[in-house]
Order: sequence, then C-alpha cells, then structure tokens
Amino acid sequence: MTSSARDESVGQIGPIEASGPAPALPATAPAAATVTATAVPPANTVVVPADEDPVAAAGSEVIGGPPGRRALLGVSWWIPARFLALVVIVVSVLGMVQKLPCYDAAWFQPGSPQYIHACYSDIPHLFSGRGFAAGLHPYVDRIPGTSGDLQYLEYPVLTGLFMQIAAWLTPGGGSGQQQEQWFWAINAGLLMACAVVAVVALSRTHRRRPWDALMFALAPCLLLNATINWDLLAVALAAVGMAWWAGSRPVWAGVFIGLATAAKLYPLLLIGPLLLLCWRAGRWREFRAVLGGAVGAWLLVNLPIMIANWQGWSTFYVFSKHRTEDYGSIWLILMQSRGVGLENLDTFVAVLMVLSCLGVGWLALSAPRRPRFAQLAFLVVAAFVLFNKVYSPQYALWVLPLAVLARPRWRDFLIWQACEVLYTLGIWSHLGFVTGPKQHGIGESWYHFAIVLHLLGTLYLCGMVIRDILRPDRDPVRWDGTDDPSGGVLDRAPDVFVVGTARQLREEASYAGYEPAGSELWLDDEPHTPESAWSTRP
Repeated sequence: MTSSARDESVGQIGPIEASGPAPALPATAPAAATVTATAVPPANTVVVPADEDPVAAAGSEVIGGPPGRRALLGVSWWIPARFLALVVIVVSVLGMVQKLPCYDAAWFQPGSPQYIHACYSDIPHLFSGRGFAAGLHPYVDRIPGTSGDLQYLEYPVLTGLFMQIAAWLTPGGGSGQQQEQWFWAINAGLLMACAVVAVVALSRTHRRRPWDALMFALAPCLLLNATINWDLLAVALAAVGMAWWAGSRPVWAGVFIGLATAAKLYPLLLIGPLLLLCWRAGRWREFRAVLGGAVGAWLLVNLPIMIANWQGWSTFYVFSKHRTEDYGSIWLILMQSRGVGLENLDTFVAVLMVLSCLGVGWLALSAPRRPRFAQLAFLVVAAFVLFNKVYSPQYALWVLPLAVLARPRWRDFLIWQACEVLYTLGIWSHLGFVTGPKQHGIGESWYHFAIVLHLLGTLYLCGMVIRDILRPDRDPVRWDGTDDPSGGVLDRAPDVFVVGTARQLREEASYAGYEPAGSELWLDDEPHTPESAWSTRP
C-alpha cells in the first residue's frame, strides 16, 4: 500500500494532531486533560517519496512518473532493500571508474596529477606507508623510519583490522605499484559491501519509509568519496546499530554502536542523544542496555591491543589530540588569515562542542514534542563536523545516513550535497595548486570560499532539522501522525521529564482538565453545581 499524496507547501495538520504523544500527566489528572494524537498509520502503508516530495515527483518522470494507486510496490522480488542494494553497487562501481585516472598512473606520479583528476585516495599510499607491504602488523610492529606520534598505525583498532584483512587478501609478487593497485581494489570491494549494509539498514530503520534510503544510495558524495579512506566501515556499523535500536533491541544496538566507535570515533556521539531521549521518556533500563552493549563491544575489540602494546593502541588518540589546524576546517581559515594558529585550539574546539551539546540537550528536553532520535543524532554529529580541527571530504559520509533519516526531503538534501561536492572539488583543486609546479587549480581565497560553502550547507540542513523539531507539523516524517520510527522503545512513549517550553505546555495541559466547560460559564450569574459546571466527571 502506498501513502496518500501530500504537498509540504500546503496547509498542515493542526497543533493538537501534530503533538503526538502527550507529556506525562499526573495520575490524578482527568481524562479530558489527555492530548489527542493522530492515529498511527497502518503498518503496511509504505511512504513513496514521489507522492509527497515535489522534487522526487519531478525526478520520477524519468521512469514514467509517480506510481499510481494500482502499483504493486514491494510485493515482487524487487523489494526496496534489494533495489537499493543494486543502486549502491552501481554508484560504487561508477565511483571506482571515476578513480581510474589515478589507478592507472596518477597515484604513482609525483606532484599534482591525482589532485588535478580529483581521484585522490589514502588507501594505496598507506599500503606501503604503514608497513602492510612489508608484512608488518598494525599496533604491534613499529613503522620503519617514523618518529613522534606516528610510529604506529594512526587508526582505531577495527579499522586497522579491516586494513590488515585487505592486506592479507592482496596478492604477493609483482611490483609495488601492482600491489598497491590490488590493495585499493580489494578495499574498494569491501567498502562497497559496507555501503550495501548501510543502505539496507537505513531502509529498515524507518520501515514505512524505506525509499528515503535512495538518497544515501544516489548521494554524489558516496560516489566521489567512498574509497578515499575507510570511513564507510564505521558508517555501516553505526547504521546497523540505529536499525537495531529502531527495532527495540537496545543491547544489539549498543553492540554495533560500540563496534562503530572502535572503527571511528564519531559514532560515540550517538550515545548522547539516546541519553537525553531516554531521560525525557524515563527509559533508563533501555539506555543502560545500549550503553552496556556499546562499552562491552568496544572493550572486546580494543582490550587485546591495549594489553599487547599500549603505545600502538593509543597512537590514534594521541595523534588526534596533537593535531593542529588542518584542511577543511574553519580553524584553517582563521590561521591562514591571521598568519598564526590558535595557541589553545583544543580548548576552543572543546568549548564549542560542549556548548553545542548543551544546546542540543536543551532542545531535546524542552521541545514541545520529543525530538526524533535521528534528528538529535544528526545535530550532534554535524556539530562535531563543523568544529573539528580537520574536515576531509569523506567525513560527509558520517553525516549522510543521519541526514537521510533526520530530514528526508530531496530539495534540502541536494542543496547540502551540492555544497559538499563543491568542497570536494575545491580541496583537490587547491592541493593541485599548491603541490604542482604549474599551479593548476584554485588559490587560498577560493579554497576558503569552498570551506565556507561546506559550512553553510551543513548549517542550512541543521536549521531545517531544528525547525522540524520546534514545528513538528513541518517534519516530513511526522506529518501523518507517525512519531519516531527510528526511536524503538521511544516511539509513542509518554514523556516523564521535560523542561522549558515542554514543561509549560505540560502544566497547561494538566490545568486544562480542570477548566470550566466553556468561557460563557464564567459570565453566567446563575449558580451551577459542580456536575454541570465542569467538563470532567469523577
């Protein structure tokens, strides 16, 4: 069954219907104080973006227009998950084709060819640069010719294991260039599998909206940035964790969030939104389960390496702490504009992140309606991306699945993606300018402009998500009465603890049950008995 048509630009449902689950009321509150919520849509109703999204409807004209009422969606072999997996494979292959100029020669030539062709990747360079070509083992064997913070592999443990498996699969013999080509190709295949896992998990997180995951599958930044580094491993694990949480399986959700954190640091930020939302809903048992699963899985992966070689294990964290202003960050603009870096950069970053998290926390507890998990997760990770000391093009993959779940609207998604694509092309063009003798590319000022575009695109999407939180009737997910399909046990759960505006509305809702039945009764001179004067009955 498909959804009914709906245009976001026309009138919305009223505030009462949009309010969803009411804040928890005192046990003595009369029945009249309960806030009415819209009925939950039928479970077999699948939302088709072309029915409600003007951009999706226009795009569907390529394949014949939006599906009609007799369309049989999801009943053939081509269920959404299989179709989305196929789209991701096609996009991933196109991304590999885009890297062909580098695969053939540019990675192995001095200077700027790999930047001029916009096909740079860390993967082939680190095969030799981190000792895999020599048969060394990450975190245990010291990398020859290194000193300082980079004597061992500077990646989290699960990413290091992923790299090691790819190195074991790389055929021996041949020239160094051939081995690096094989290493990249094997990693590209494994990362494509990660992208498939991520898109299937997304399609099952919002079960009534599986086609929203098509935004992930067709994302330009997935095509351009999937094989720059190993970030898709953490993206896939985090997406699976969110899907488990949406299925009300907090322990397994925690396990996969812990594994994702063992592959990249940013999935740790997902715990914060869960804490806030479980606090508001009083779901402490489920939060303890997800936290315990995350800590246990993280320790299971990291503890053996900690014991084997603490210095090798800690290299990632030490390197991240000592890192200075780097490409893609607002701090690079400030440093290059001033001619000197900030002495207390870590303090500035930490303060801004704390303030951002406090702002998200207040929003989570004071919004008129409890925000969706994906919305808060997107805002926290976006803040981390905005204020981090470095922003590499592949970091857009961190935000990508969260953006799809938080704001599933093609217009806003494409605006953000356009900014990310321009930034990706901008950084390669700038690196081509500074590394090549002929200075092909853009200079510092234009590169700063590309950074600002990335920042503005991310801020724009943040603004739209915040608007949806404050105005649930504008939320593309909630307009039809749905609450939080990614929330699992939080979906349609009553509030227990609220502050600010939510607390004020809760108090007003409690008082409404004791108001006279009509304003005219206040002006009536005739006495009335309690039976006739009040709207509620014992």
